[in-house]
Amino acid sequence: MQCPLLYRFRVIDKLPEKPSEAATRGTLVHAVLERLFDAPAADRTAPRARALVPGQWDRLLEARPELGELFADDAGGERLARWLGEAERLVERWFSLEDPTRLEPAEREMFVETELESGLRLRGVIDRIDVAPTGEVRIVDYKTGKAPRPEYAEGPLFQMKFYALVIWRLKGIVPRRLQLVYLGSGDVLTYDPVVADLERVERKLLALWEAISLATETGDWRPRPTKLCGWCDHQAVCPEFGGTPPVYPLSVRPAGPGEDDQGRMGPVLAEAGRPVALEGL
Repeated sequence: MQCPLLYRFRVIDKLPEKPSEAATRGTLVHAVLERLFDAPAADRTAPRARALVPGQWDRLLEARPELGELFADDAGGERLARWLGEAERLVERWFSLEDPTRLEPAEREMFVETELESGLRLRGVIDRIDVAPTGEVRIVDYKTGKAPRPEYAEGPLFQMKFYALVIWRLKGIVPRRLQLVYLGSGDVLTYDPVVADLERVERKLLALWEAISLATETGDWRPRPTKLCGWCDHQAVCPEFGGTPPVYPLSVRPAGPGEDDQGRMGPVLAEAGRPVALEGL
């Protein structure tokens, strides 16, 4: 949905991308909030959550040693200390938005997967699922950035509706509420979906998959320039910046009449370089 050519670089060409401080901080904060619920309700305090940050960073480094490159030139450790402090502040802000002593998540970092009647497989990982005593389901997602302006809110909500669709098709339950918790700005965005919403999302996913399949077969992946291009790791091989993409690694066929539309769906899994399933972000 962001850029078809970026999709190709990531999923088909599998070009490497450098880790970023912002994305890694998000991963760290998510890990801390997940682990906090291991403690009894009364012990889920802000000081305890902050204290989890250094240990979770160590665990993250152990699992992904390449993340150490982020601070390779930080001999004195000052930049790392500031970065960890920012993560601690994000974690602490969460306590002003939700009260973990009153929450008992049914699931945390839950992997979900389902197959639609069309054969399209959907999968993703949901940050948190709450289930009320009445059986109503709430899907919660943490964001370490700032809440978007209202006119740009549909993008993040689409991700949540994707998850809601998976739960509906998997469990037969339409989630009562979708909740985005923005730690960067201290905002909480909620949406209560209905069946018609999820049916629209399913139709959109099918259309996106058709476009992805077509682009995969024809090799016709076009860049979609936006302000986000400035943060892209692939400028050197992007035509928008004067670069030349790598030789397309798959066999192609010419596009037929009316087959000009490009895919707009972000990361998916791939098998031998070919996409096989849509994956939630």
